[in-house]
Amino acid sequence: MELKMDPIKIQDQLDSNRKTVSFDSYDITVRQLYDMVSDKSIDIAPEYQRHFIWKEDRQSLLIESIFLGIPVPSLFMATNKDSTWEVVDGLQRLTTLVNFVGDAETIQKVNPNCSVLKLKGLEKLSTLNDLKFSDLPKSLQLLFMTRPIRITVLNDRSDLEVRYDLFERLNTGGIILHPQEIRNCIFIGRFNDVIKELARDKNFINVLRTKENLEELVLKFFAYYQDRELFVHGVKDFLNEFMEKKTKEFNDENNLKEIFKETFRVLNEKLPDGIVRGNRKNSTPLVLYEAISVGVADAIKSGLDIDSKILKSLLDNEDLRKLTTGATNSKLKLKERIDFVKAAFI
Repeated sequence: MELKMDPIKIQDQLDSNRKTVSFDSYDITVRQLYDMVSDKSIDIAPEYQRHFIWKEDRQSLLIESIFLGIPVPSLFMATNKDSTWEVVDGLQRLTTLVNFVGDAETIQKVNPNCSVLKLKGLEKLSTLNDLKFSDLPKSLQLLFMTRPIRITVLNDRSDLEVRYDLFERLNTGGIILHPQEIRNCIFIGRFNDVIKELARDKNFINVLRTKENLEELVLKFFAYYQDRELFVHGVKDFLNEFMEKKTKEFNDENNLKEIFKETFRVLNEKLPDGIVRGNRKNSTPLVLYEAISVGVADAIKSGLDIDSKILKSLLDNEDLRKLTTGATNSKLKLKERIDFVKAAFI
C-alpha cells in the first residue's frame, strides 16, 4: 500500500514546532574554562553534579586526547539572564578538566563528589600514568592549559521551552535526568525556590508514601489547582508551560504557599495513614494524590469544612476509583475527579 504524503501538512507541522533558537560559538582555552567554572561564570546545577559518573580511566583518556590535539566534542551551554553560562551538555568533560587542573579545594566547591585526578591507563602517553597536573613540567602544564575547547552557547534570545527541549534531547554522556530535574536547571527563579522549599514541608511528606519526585508533586498541585482548565492531554508539556509562566511572573507567592500548607496540614491531621488506597499502605497512587490534594484545596478555598469521615471514605470510594484508574490523562477526567472530591464536602 502506497503511503500518501502531504507536503503542505508536513511543512505546516515543521513550522509550528520550530522554536526561536539562537547560538553563539567560541574556542576557549582550558585555562579560561577553568577560571569561568572557578568564579561561577559557568554554573553546574546540583541536579547535574550528582550524576557525574566517569571513572578515572575514562577521565584520563579525555586528558590524553587533549594533550595529543585530538578533537573532542564541543561543550554545550545556555546563557542565563545574568550572563552566566549553564552546562547543558558536556558535564563529564568539563568536570574532568576541573578535576585535572584544579586544586582540591576548588574541585570540592564545584562538585563535592569529585577529587583531584591522577592519570591512569594511558597508552599513547604512558609516561604520564600516576601523575597529577601539579606533577607535570611547567611546559606541559602550559601546553594543556592553552589547548582550545569548542563551546556552543544557546544565547538568551532563545525561549525557555527551547532550553528544555535541548536538555532532554542532547546526549549527556549517559546521564538520565527526570523531567523535574531538567526543570530545575531551566526554570531558575523564585517559583522554583518555593517548590523546593515546600517539597520539604513535613505535613506534605507525611501524607505521601513515596519519597521520589516530591518537587514535581508540588508543581502538579499548583498547576492543577490554578490552571487545570488549560490542560489538554500531555502532562509534561502542561507542567513545563505552567512553570515557565510562573518563572516569568510570580506575584501570588503568599496565596499559593498558604493554600498548600493549609491543605497538607488538614490532610496530615485527618489522614494519619496518608493518601493510600485499601490495604496498600506503602504506596500513594499518583492520580489519587492529585484528586484528593487539589479537591481538598478547592474545598478549603470555598470555606467548606473538611470532615474526617468523608475524607477517609473518599480513598476507597468506588466512583472516585473509576475516575482515577484507566485512561486518566484527559481534561474531562482530571476535572471530574477533582470536582468529585470537592463536592463530597458540600
